[in-house]
Amino acid sequence: MIDSYIDYIASVRRYSPRTQQIYREVLEHFASSCNITDFSTVNAAQVRGYEMYLLDEKGLDSRTVNLHLSVLSGFFRFLMHEGILESNPCRTVSRPKTGKRLADFYRQDAMEEYFKATQTYVTESDMGMEERYRKRLARLIISILYDTGMRRSELISLKRGDVDFTRRVARVRGKGDKIREIPLIPSLCEEISLYLQSVESMEGCDTGPDAPLLVTSKGKALYPVYIDRTVKEEIGSVASITGRKSPHVLRHSLATGLLNDGTDLNSIKELLGHSSLAATQVYTHNSIEKLKTVYDNAHPRAKSGGNNGD
Repeated sequence: MIDSYIDYIASVRRYSPRTQQIYREVLEHFASSCNITDFSTVNAAQVRGYEMYLLDEKGLDSRTVNLHLSVLSGFFRFLMHEGILESNPCRTVSRPKTGKRLADFYRQDAMEEYFKATQTYVTESDMGMEERYRKRLARLIISILYDTGMRRSELISLKRGDVDFTRRVARVRGKGDKIREIPLIPSLCEEISLYLQSVESMEGCDTGPDAPLLVTSKGKALYPVYIDRTVKEEIGSVASITGRKSPHVLRHSLATGLLNDGTDLNSIKELLGHSSLAATQVYTHNSIEKLKTVYDNAHPRAKSGGNNGD
């Protein structure tokens, strides 16, 4: 039944290959840990026991355990639809509480430091063709992720024909194959154009509209590990950035910057491709430091040190 469910989330729900892999690993781990061979007999006690096993014996944090339970709940709903289970065993299992997790982000001045330091990637011509290509690609990966807020998977799926230089927009395939358009700032359009010039100088590289926008020096489409490694190396070169270095933090950074500059939440939601405002509201927590600054500078009693009178 696990295979059938994975086929379902792949073909009907359109989950990414990485998500399919995670779901399969969770379900197989649950089945092996609880010695389950017949899912029609699964009950709440087994699910609760599995939850305690993950928390107490495996030492997983509550957020990860909740992920396991969410995967199981979706699987059990599928089994109910197939007539294998009468009810969802997860419904009566209480989940571990998780604290609110603030979205990590990079400060604007830190990102400006990176782009200033790597400007030569775009303009430098006194280097070998392959090195110039590699550096332009690395910077462009950072530029697109930071300037557009795309997900890693969306960046990978970009085709050459998805970029409209005349209108300065990129057509992006988001979760569930939902299409949205993202505006491109002029400097990013120029950087993409310079990069494509490098691609067109490579022998045998596909330059058609359905070809991947970003490719390795061998002309192959990018893959998750390549992007993760590039982000770690590029962002890791900025001395003032000491936190987590990942594509998703670049996405968070754009959202936080837009919010701090006064962009309304609904516009940020549309830009990021969130299905609801609830997912976007996490960025409001990152604006508390700016709010504190405004408060300290503007509030009458804050300016007077909290003293009454004159």
